[in-house]
Amino acid sequence: MRWDQWLWNIRLYRSRSLAQTAIKDGRVLVDGVVIKPARDAKAGETVSAKTGDITRVYKVLGFPPRRISAPEVAAFAEDLTPPEAREEARQKTLEPGFRARGLGRPTKRERRQIDRWDDPM
Repeated sequence: MRWDQWLWNIRLYRSRSLAQTAIKDGRVLVDGVVIKPARDAKAGETVSAKTGDITRVYKVLGFPPRRISAPEVAAFAEDLTPPEAREEARQKTLEPGFRARGLGRPTKRERRQIDRWDDPM
């Protein structure tokens, strides 16, 4: 199975084209080596992929026949991502002034809080 297919099938990227782009940009390493999207994945290899603010590390256990649901991912990939990386990404989203994507415009109250964070006084 191609690497871009595997990354998409286990839901690491939202689309196969995003997986291909990430591989071409060097954000995906297999056993510490930059790869091409069409290279075949082998069981037992370790892949590290940068997605957003976190670099996720997985060990290939198998090859799903199609895109699978999130609970089924554990049968095909073992998550080796260090807890420190997850905590660091979580802390980054809790920074003052950070607004998660999809929350819409801030309310008047939230806007005042943001202004207080930015104002050094």
